[in-house]
Amino acid sequence: MGALISTISGHDLALALAVALLAGFVKGAVGFAMPLIMIGAFSSFLPPEMALAGLVLPTLISNISQAFRQGWRPARDTARKYWRIFAATLVFIPISAQFFWAIPQGVFLLLLGLPITAFVGAQLAGLPLMIKVQHRAQAEWISGIIGGLYGGVSGIWGPPLIVYLLSTRTEKIETMRVQGVVFLIGAFVLLAAHLQSGLLDRAAMTFSALLVLPALIGQAIGFACQDRLDQTRFRRATQVLLVLTGLNLIRQALM
Repeated sequence: MGALISTISGHDLALALAVALLAGFVKGAVGFAMPLIMIGAFSSFLPPEMALAGLVLPTLISNISQAFRQGWRPARDTARKYWRIFAATLVFIPISAQFFWAIPQGVFLLLLGLPITAFVGAQLAGLPLMIKVQHRAQAEWISGIIGGLYGGVSGIWGPPLIVYLLSTRTEKIETMRVQGVVFLIGAFVLLAAHLQSGLLDRAAMTFSALLVLPALIGQAIGFACQDRLDQTRFRRATQVLLVLTGLNLIRQALM
């Protein structure tokens, strides 16, 4: 704890705990955006390495809860169905993690925020951007590769997957479970990759561990809200949140 106190002030720690609570709530409600919210908020008052390190353990633990909410058999079936996304994510997160220190933060935030905002904004405007059945295998590989490349350097690998699920009109419960399983696998890889890269030192791991409890409390509240949403409202909430997330990433990049 002493190493953490020398790195982060009490005020910044309290603010980080509040961010974790909010991020957990949003994740419980729509299944994603915890790393997006955390990295976006943390980047405004924490060093980049602590901003990324802080989301590692809350993301890991909350995804266990989400992936296995309906039991281990549905989670296993989901892993089999979307194996291409999992495989690509597993391969490319550790590759890109080694370049964390070399890539300017603003660059990858901008390259992620612009296409996500444009694509989902077009969907909200009424354009029928759908992936045809015969193209789904290729789309899954692409989604996993892009997510993995971004995940290693930013801790964010969700938006490409969410775009894929929106484009295939995946049902709400399956959408939540797919996100949980994919994000869980990615979270394990991210943890291992940054233990290797040296990012997760003692202070960083302590900071990340302190954020787990508020994240889980927020997620439980979010689950209760998500259960009340029908398919249409769930899809619209996902689209709106994804656009807002993309805009925030662009804002962070330009700043």
